[in-house]
Amino acid sequence: MAEIVLVHGIDQQQKSADKLESAWLPALAGGVRDAGFPDLADRIWRNAGTPGSIETRMAFYGGLFLAPNQQGDDPGELTPDEVQFAQALALEWLTHVAERATRQKTRETGERELAYVNKQMGMEQGAGSVVRSAIGSLAKVSWFAPFGMGFAERFVNSSLAQVTRYLTNDTIRSAALESVFRLIGPETRVLIGHSLGSVVAYEAAHLMKQPLPLLLTLGSPLGLQTIVYQRLRPQPPGFPSVVRRWVNIADRDDFIAAEPNLGDLFGTGIPANAEFEGGYTVDNGSDPHNSDFYLGKARVGRVIGEAFKSAL
Repeated sequence: MAEIVLVHGIDQQQKSADKLESAWLPALAGGVRDAGFPDLADRIWRNAGTPGSIETRMAFYGGLFLAPNQQGDDPGELTPDEVQFAQALALEWLTHVAERATRQKTRETGERELAYVNKQMGMEQGAGSVVRSAIGSLAKVSWFAPFGMGFAERFVNSSLAQVTRYLTNDTIRSAALESVFRLIGPETRVLIGHSLGSVVAYEAAHLMKQPLPLLLTLGSPLGLQTIVYQRLRPQPPGFPSVVRRWVNIADRDDFIAAEPNLGDLFGTGIPANAEFEGGYTVDNGSDPHNSDFYLGKARVGRVIGEAFKSAL
């Protein structure tokens, strides 16, 4: 059982828990150190495995998105219901780029591509064709420029499929949640979820029986009202009753992290002794959804340090 449980996000299917821990732990420790908790940072990473260290483990569910006889990272054909869901999700992501990007060129790209996809929908094409158009449009967003169009389209296609399948496939959903519960015990103080992992962490927190001092969601799509929010469990969504502090952190240019200030959507049922904080609070530069960039921020390290303050 772990004191800090990590839950990864989209497009990690070719990795493993150990591989992800090797990247997340030094990033997390760096943020904690920069926040003024050097001893805690050492206990998380440099002194990991020694007496007094803080057990920090990754809940890995990425392998659920790999199918036998599947070519590489190709998510395979979506069902008709999945196609409809992916279409709506892609359009919502494009809308965020068009409305929220801080860089004018990126915003203009989003506006142009959103208009193009809406035109495709107006031509009464099949939903699958619209999804392909939306994937191509999302791939033109400046996030992906250093990696080329091929990488961008593969990432977007894989991401849409994984979010869709977690929310529509009960087998995948249950197995992802189980990966979290295998690591949670009485000593667990912090649950951190990034991207799709924040949805997994949120739903896991609702199923926990023991108090959880800190739920930390990074780059989270929980606020996608027309897509994700309506499919969360339980319904209607609210504040997990066992959580004592929930902090949601997002970069304004992270278009996957819709509505970073989640208070209006998840503010019901907050216990009298609990806290809820959110908003656009970090800047991850040209790679706004990067998990390492989120974890390495002093803003993140500060709330983790505060969660362990009484135990230091």
